[in-house]
Amino acid sequence: MPTNKPRFSVVIAACDNARELDSHLPAYLHQEYEPGYEVIVVDESSADDTDEVLKLLKGSSPTPLYNTFLPKPDPNMSRPRMALTLGVKAAKNERIAFASIHTPPPSPTWLAELAEYAGESTLILGYVNRKNGNVRLQLFESIDQAAPIVRKAERRFAHGHRGKLLRYLRGKYDFIVVPTSQGHDVLRLFEHDIRGSQLLWLRLRVVLYNMFH
Repeated sequence: MPTNKPRFSVVIAACDNARELDSHLPAYLHQEYEPGYEVIVVDESSADDTDEVLKLLKGSSPTPLYNTFLPKPDPNMSRPRMALTLGVKAAKNERIAFASIHTPPPSPTWLAELAEYAGESTLILGYVNRKNGNVRLQLFESIDQAAPIVRKAERRFAHGHRGKLLRYLRGKYDFIVVPTSQGHDVLRLFEHDIRGSQLLWLRLRVVLYNMFH
């Protein structure tokens, strides 16, 4: 296990998610992680009380909380990718955890547990069991190795993969951990257009891979 634990930047995109931010963001802000970390929330032009919730949480947070605003869409890029791209640009630490505001971290030691594996892999996909809070991790030596799962999952689900059945087998992960220097490379996978027989083959490939890993 690595002895030098990385500092994390947790990046979250939110769009009209004031309720989820109020409920779940405190768990991201109160992680027990000694090396330190920051949380970055990118607001995708929300029309609800997102801004007010972020102001309140920032005032009471023990962890640096930064928020930025996505003003208007780029027709050549999806809004989730645009928002997370802003988060990568704002990140100051060496590892990024792309997380979903729909899924809170399973415990106050979530980042500490991730740090134990950060030195052993380039990319980590994490799955949170909705019933018991257990976390299952997939470790990949390269982004290319994880690409089929990321491409397939991000094809339709922009803000977290909330299906309940066979989530691991189907590659519906809850968070991605990657070196900040490779954050943009991961986000490029969000844009792949997959149709017809390609999608069927990709689904089969993901299922077969996850059956044996």
